[in-house]
Amino acid sequence: MSKDEGGREMLIQNIRYMTVAEDGKWTVNSGEILIKDNKIENIGNFTYEESIEKVDGKGMLTLPGLVNGHQHTPMSLLRCYSDDVPLMTWLNEKMLPLEMKMIDEDRYWGALLSMAEMIKGGTTAYADMYIGMDQVAEAAVESGIRAVIARGLIAMDDNYEGRLREAADVVDRWHGKGNGRVTTMIAPHSPYMCPPDFLKAAVGLSKEKDVPLHIHLAETKDEERMIQEKYKTRPVQYLQQAGVFERPVLLAHGVHFNNDDYKILESVSGGIIHNPVSNAKLGCGISDVKRLLESGIKVGLGTDGPASASSLDLFFEMKAASWFQKLKYEDAAVLSAHDVLTMATQNGADILGIGEETGSLTVGKKADLILMDMNKLHLTPGHETANLLVYAATGQDVDTVIIDGEIVMRGRELKTIDEEKVMANAKERTKQLLGRL
Repeated sequence: MSKDEGGREMLIQNIRYMTVAEDGKWTVNSGEILIKDNKIENIGNFTYEESIEKVDGKGMLTLPGLVNGHQHTPMSLLRCYSDDVPLMTWLNEKMLPLEMKMIDEDRYWGALLSMAEMIKGGTTAYADMYIGMDQVAEAAVESGIRAVIARGLIAMDDNYEGRLREAADVVDRWHGKGNGRVTTMIAPHSPYMCPPDFLKAAVGLSKEKDVPLHIHLAETKDEERMIQEKYKTRPVQYLQQAGVFERPVLLAHGVHFNNDDYKILESVSGGIIHNPVSNAKLGCGISDVKRLLESGIKVGLGTDGPASASSLDLFFEMKAASWFQKLKYEDAAVLSAHDVLTMATQNGADILGIGEETGSLTVGKKADLILMDMNKLHLTPGHETANLLVYAATGQDVDTVIIDGEIVMRGRELKTIDEEKVMANAKERTKQLLGRL
């Protein structure tokens, strides 16, 4: 193919790359990857123009970019501000009071800080729920990351219409921006923060705008108790009654389910985003990922916000996801490295509603991929590659990140974000934020 036919071309050569076989196992191949414009044009061994732009991938392993399915990016400013307390104490007594003091500039720099960290750890796409989403979207467009954003909807007072209008405005202003990298959802926060009429209105807005829903679900036993006391039902049934499962939906956490819940969730379009580190750190419990997958429910991975998980490294989440299931079942064979890699890539993309565009190294999909530097002490000698990635690798091993056909990190140097500037501004914003308490 010649450049004269139009479009930028880039060749990633001298690499090994991973794809998924029909049996769900990840396999290692050798060859090249040709990118034209923002898509994967060819994979394998083929002829190409010598004049084409080349990226030397010698010693590298290429994977699809990782997908962080649940995030609150501005909360990077609150990392390790409050730890070692139960979720409801953490949320109501520590997080919410500070979040209410945040201004637009805080949210912008906090979001950009999170995006820089995610990119450096190999995340190419993620889902965000927060307020002040104009600033988050601006940061996403500037950083080059693929973002699925939503205005979090909480019933702090009776101003439902105002919040729903803000959520609709986010969809109208940002859906499809950044060359299509920014898409949107409608995000009622949780069963316990959304009364029935508010939740039903959010579902209606999802239908009207034709975008998916994003909501926390069954994160704690306290949530289960609150919904039972207030509405005489369980969180899953509460969402079902409001029509949530009639829409494609991203369900964050999914820790506390009973048999009836699993039965209802079997038919969900979307799935569960599992956040093992945050759930463990806040003492919420261990989601039964094995049972979810056996029920035919799609499961992806997320970090949750940096104020709860403290780290945005999805390699850490992959380890935790597999470890906790093995401990839960006292069975080392449960949730293999192959399963977890799929959760962190294609499953996450599917749940975010972008699975036809990204999530795998497939000809015709968007060029969202990462190059891992495998020449490391902790990755040597390396026997089974999927196991090596999940159980030994870290986000620090990511050398190069390409999103939408653009190199956003090479040699661990960010190309779209000034790291020093971001850290300096994040520190200053945090200092000012704490001064407003």
